[in-house]
Amino acid sequence: MRKLRFTVLSAVLLLLIPSCGLSQPADTEVSDGDVYRVYYLNKDETRVQGEVYTPVGETSEELIRELLGVLAEDPENLKLKQTLGIDTSITGYSMDGNQLILNFDSSYMKFKHTTEILFRAAVVRTMNQIDSVECISFQVDSNTLTDSAGNPIGAMTADMFIDNAGNEINAYEKVKLTLYFSNEEGTALIPKTEEVVYSSNISLEKLVMEKLLEGPGDERLKATLSPERKVNSITVKDGICYVNFDASNMEITANVTEEVSVYSIVNSLSELKNVNKVQISIDGENNRMFRENISLSNVFERNLDLVKTK
Repeated sequence: MRKLRFTVLSAVLLLLIPSCGLSQPADTEVSDGDVYRVYYLNKDETRVQGEVYTPVGETSEELIRELLGVLAEDPENLKLKQTLGIDTSITGYSMDGNQLILNFDSSYMKFKHTTEILFRAAVVRTMNQIDSVECISFQVDSNTLTDSAGNPIGAMTADMFIDNAGNEINAYEKVKLTLYFSNEEGTALIPKTEEVVYSSNISLEKLVMEKLLEGPGDERLKATLSPERKVNSITVKDGICYVNFDASNMEITANVTEEVSVYSIVNSLSELKNVNKVQISIDGENNRMFRENISLSNVFERNLDLVKTK
């Protein structure tokens, strides 16, 4: 039944989706029995899930039309929703060499941030399976898609939607974090609570360190760590969080006291339910000094004496 419905939809797409005047894909043959995954969002728009699909098309052109058509159909899994045609629709597509360019209508701009990322992941990971499609770029009303800062998103591949651990980014979650940054004088810690939407593939302790390195984003507060710092690894065992910094750029410091810098890490991580203490190391060694006066041989516990309210 799905294939019959798709045949009708393909005919409609053939009439409604014009070329943008760029070169069309070569009619590359696809071997019989190729199996694809078509990616959909769940109905809560928090996860992307792939459903097995065997295409009937044989050429690249046929496969592009077919997969776009399937993305616009209701999936058989009732927990999922069709990717195209509800929140936004494709008004045209073209190929520029091996780059597939998809043009969406203006409703694309109404996506919530996290939903938009998952939507891109679903479309790109579906279409990037076609041999002749090496990358995909998005346009909205024929204008290049940009991020919130106005920077072009550019060409995308399925690999771009994989986190540093090699796991596919399939879902996002929301969490409330309490992070400790410095006062303007660099002598005390001030807690800042914020809601963060993050990929469920990364741990909360890693998320905390990423947010500390990003800085407070508040002119009344100061960063406690240089954004040049790099964390090699972070793990938790028996209530102790082990933070291992890379030795490079350790000489670059924020303009705060040593205690404020160290305990911004310790206090922020200790807000997590699974962390009671923190061990800091540099290139795996803790027989070193943090800056000049704090020995890393210590296991650190939360220090509320440094904490002040704004």
